[in-house]
Amino acid sequence: MNKEKVTIQDIADSLGLSRNTVSKALNNNPSIPDETRSKVVRKAIDMNYKQFALFEQEGTPAKKTGNIALLTANMPNNSHFGTSLLSGLEQKISSEGFNLSIHIVRENELDSSALPVNFDKSKVDGIVCIELFDKSYSEFITSFGIPTLFIDASAELTFSEMKADLLLMENIHSTFSLTKKLIDEGITEIGFIGDSRHCMSFNERWDGFTKAMYTARIDLDESFCILEDDRYIADYKWLKQRLASMTNLPPAFVCANDYIAINAIRILKDLNIQIPGEVKVCGFDNSPESRIVEPHLTTVHIHRSEMGFLAAEMLLSKIENPNRPPLVTHVKTMPVFRQSTGDVE
Repeated sequence: MNKEKVTIQDIADSLGLSRNTVSKALNNNPSIPDETRSKVVRKAIDMNYKQFALFEQEGTPAKKTGNIALLTANMPNNSHFGTSLLSGLEQKISSEGFNLSIHIVRENELDSSALPVNFDKSKVDGIVCIELFDKSYSEFITSFGIPTLFIDASAELTFSEMKADLLLMENIHSTFSLTKKLIDEGITEIGFIGDSRHCMSFNERWDGFTKAMYTARIDLDESFCILEDDRYIADYKWLKQRLASMTNLPPAFVCANDYIAINAIRILKDLNIQIPGEVKVCGFDNSPESRIVEPHLTTVHIHRSEMGFLAAEMLLSKIENPNRPPLVTHVKTMPVFRQSTGDVE
């Protein structure tokens, strides 16, 4: 294998695409067609690009004794907590004698409950699902009877319905703590930005936020909140219009993740709103960007790699003992206070 560092330009040259297209594909930009994104991701894996350096390459002589399939509707990019998690997962399962293959589920496959064309369930010992938040498709996957682990899941699923293991970061208590700190500073008008129906984690973060307000006996004013569908909130232009249209901005926003929070900070600054002087902003994920944006973002730290190792252990134990009851596991998280909330700590 070529030991020289593989670059985005190398991938672009090998596919006859522009560097910009490849970069957007690797970062899940919605302007890139699913077919192109899938082709770029697979080439990145084949070329051992840094983002996927730990994954097995297609065509490598078989060294393993089993196969685990990763199913995802949105391949995590470098800033997503899932990238570090998947690295930890791969390290652990590889050490136990398993290959990891990646399968991107396209929108038409989600809609029709169809498997990716390169997925053969007869050759799979276990399944890991990440960024796969469609309830019907989740139930379709678990109907195979193959040991399956969801890393986060559809907000519509209930624990009693789960026929698979579920691994989540702890969401409720950390969001509760962030919100309570704001309340303790005398802030009683607080908004939430995020779609609680997007996934189970977002739903739990909303629960933590509303619990803190309820515990403090503060009436929640939803006019301070942006709760629309995630596909809108994730759109920078849409979110800018939404924030600009708000008659009154609250003194603080709690956001469902760092991506939303960082966009909110940039938009509010464009609107000449001082952060944190006029509006304080909190996120969730402790992404690399949270330490770069100005002001640095108050957020919640996730133990990413450790979750990857735990995910592997959970799935491997289910493969070893298929009859054990499904597990629902939360991994502790920790609020991190930075400049975006000023003196709150």
